[in-house]
Amino acid sequence: MTEPLVWIPFDPAELGEVPAGLRFEVVDPILHVPDSVADVAFYVTPYNMSRKVGEVFPQMASLRVVQTLSAGVDAIRDLVPPGVTLCNGRGIHDTSTAELALTLTLAALREVPRFVRQQDRHEWSRSFASSLADRRVLVVGYGAIGAAIEARLLPFECEVVRVARTAKPGVHAITELPALLPTADVVILIVPLTEETRGLVDEDFLAAMRQDALLVNVARGPVVVTDDLVAALRAGRIRAALDVTDPEPIPPGHPLWDAPGVLISPHTGGASTAMWPRARRLVREQLARFAAGRPLANVMTGDY
Repeated sequence: MTEPLVWIPFDPAELGEVPAGLRFEVVDPILHVPDSVADVAFYVTPYNMSRKVGEVFPQMASLRVVQTLSAGVDAIRDLVPPGVTLCNGRGIHDTSTAELALTLTLAALREVPRFVRQQDRHEWSRSFASSLADRRVLVVGYGAIGAAIEARLLPFECEVVRVARTAKPGVHAITELPALLPTADVVILIVPLTEETRGLVDEDFLAAMRQDALLVNVARGPVVVTDDLVAALRAGRIRAALDVTDPEPIPPGHPLWDAPGVLISPHTGGASTAMWPRARRLVREQLARFAAGRPLANVMTGDY
């Protein structure tokens, strides 16, 4: 019997001990689709997730598993053929995304962007800024990455309030947000993009936030209604630090670029040196499970 074919976006030698009983091809189907496409059983998608990653699915007659390197699978979930197991990259980006969430929070509170602009102008102008210490932070979407964010926040002497889809001990339900938002100084979004969370941060959500509170989005752009956010920023109601936006990328001339009180990074939450060791470890473990016929990890069975 022919060994199952695995398409992988990096050299399999980087996995360390490669599981036996599999054959490998290094493929990025966005750039080129080899003739072996009908034989692929296990497809590790490229890191740069988009719907283009899934356009090759109809040609994959032998496909059994799709393993993404992203935590979110909203870009391709509806393209995965029936009967094919979809696994996400849970655990790959916890460290990187948590670091950026903390970085954006501190940079926005301590007004680092203003200092950079002053440096460009060779200008020395001191000011009194907000501290993360003694602040109340809502982490909305308390899963693995939310827990990693909390672990990095707590040493800064702030209070962390956990919010998830459903309530559990120590975690508030997302339906409690109207009561929680007026009490928070910082709101960090790390929810997946689902029909439930699309447009979650709208005019009413923003109006419920405390005056001059900080909104940090490291989730997905469409979780926030951009027009409503721009209006709140222009009114001086809140501040924002955004790693993800809607639209994305932001086109030239879009009002979000010049909105007051906003710090923007170009969807770089998972893009750090911490990503690849964790990605290789997850892929190696998943392939070992697959080769041995054992249940896979990170199987996507619900919205999350």
